[in-house]
Amino acid sequence: MESNEKVLVVASDIIFEKNCWQGLKTENLDYYLDLIKNNYHFRLRKDVEGDPSWQQIIPYVLFSFEDRYFLYHYLKEAGEKRLKSKNDWILGVGGHINPIDTKIKENILEAGMMREWNEEVDYKGNLIEKKLVGIINDNARAVEAVHLGLVYHFKGHIPDISIKEKDKLKGGLIELNDLAGYMKNANGWAPIVYDQYLSKLL
Repeated sequence: MESNEKVLVVASDIIFEKNCWQGLKTENLDYYLDLIKNNYHFRLRKDVEGDPSWQQIIPYVLFSFEDRYFLYHYLKEAGEKRLKSKNDWILGVGGHINPIDTKIKENILEAGMMREWNEEVDYKGNLIEKKLVGIINDNARAVEAVHLGLVYHFKGHIPDISIKEKDKLKGGLIELNDLAGYMKNANGWAPIVYDQYLSKLL
């Protein structure tokens, strides 16, 4: 983490004014997107990492080709110790939204999402569908409690996807029927997304 990195945040009391949910919210998504767009601030990441009064907004992109889904994990040598364990399989590609994303003349959330997508993975094909499927809030672990995930589902027309940071991460496409085995002991957002969204596609 860079000490001067600024990230997009929204006050928790604004996000959760109507209700504070646990898990994947799939209704009233436009309401929450408008809430974020109209109330966001940029703050130093180091100042909000441990402050639950702010929600750091994270686009979290699921990728599928036919019935196979992209799944990856940190290697032992990777530096993200807060997330890294043998069980931390990750289904979503994404990260923080930064001030640079305001320079693109489009929706800031979409701009941040696509920048992170292009930084994290190398995809050779066309995206034939991009849709927001839910907003995830998880208070089970401290690291997730200060982040709010915008869960998108991208569908591609070919399976040629790979991780760019091969020294830190390893991943590939897994059949939807086989994902449950990876999720049994997983932590974080992945098992929630699987249980409350992907498992319903079976």
